[in-house]
Amino acid sequence: MDPETTMTRGEVARRAGVGGETVRFYEREGLLDEPRRTRSGYRQYDAAALVRLKFIRRAKELGFSLREIRDLLALRLDDEADCTDVQQRAERRLAEVRARIRDLRRMEARLKELTAACDANRRKMECPLLDTLDETRE
Repeated sequence: MDPETTMTRGEVARRAGVGGETVRFYEREGLLDEPRRTRSGYRQYDAAALVRLKFIRRAKELGFSLREIRDLLALRLDDEADCTDVQQRAERRLAEVRARIRDLRRMEARLKELTAACDANRRKMECPLLDTLDETRE
């Protein structure tokens, strides 16, 4: 794409794989610079905005929060930063993902147990799943 080419909000959103309101949200959050405007007030996004939007979308797909993405963008622009800074952030995110996977596996196992118990007992008044949810003990 020619760096001088400009796009409307809808076009840059489509090319980046995000919604038009998402573009506006990222502007409000300071993740995306306010674009130039035409004389009639229409926003005009350049190739750099498209690159940044794709960066943000990919980072979101990896589970980074907006605050973390803001930090990653700052590291991208920091001449003093090195890959170790980014690696540490990615390793923290990986640890969070692994913890979430462990939690989901525990939930899956417990739900399997409870649904199997439901299969064995079809009377609503003695539903093992509902009884478990009603329990007050921790």
